[in-house]
Amino acid sequence: MGSQKYALAAFLEGRCPHAVYLRWLDRKARAHVKRDRKRGNAGANREAYMVAIHAAVLASGGLDEYTGAPLAWEQISSWDNEASRAGRRAYKKTFADLPTVDHVGDGSGSASFVMCGWRTNDCKSDLSRDEFVEFCRSVVAHHDEVEAARPNAPAPDGRRP
Repeated sequence: MGSQKYALAAFLEGRCPHAVYLRWLDRKARAHVKRDRKRGNAGANREAYMVAIHAAVLASGGLDEYTGAPLAWEQISSWDNEASRAGRRAYKKTFADLPTVDHVGDGSGSASFVMCGWRTNDCKSDLSRDEFVEFCRSVVAHHDEVEAARPNAPAPDGRRP
């Protein structure tokens, strides 16, 4: 793997060693190629996926594509299976902002990705960007309706009656 080809982004300096980044990049590319080939994308290949994922990392500026929140780049390749078994949900929750790779499309075409946090990717699942945004809007709208209907609900300015 050419280290110059996959130079460490400035926002990763001091947060993620280059060797760890290269290993992560290779592993993510391999995992997505394997998944996409199972889904019928015979043209998926590791090198193209590495290039596309690296481009997504650089384009992210270190932030979640959907929320704009900073991603925890120092956490890549740090998952501990034993700690996960012991801590379960509480352990996984500490990785909510772990950078993950999200397909822009359905994975059937050329490699195109964005970066987001693990929590975001879990919520988004297989939804398209537009479907995910519409879903989030419906969650917020419902939440606002429920809150407004509650007795002693705060006024729009935050004051309680």
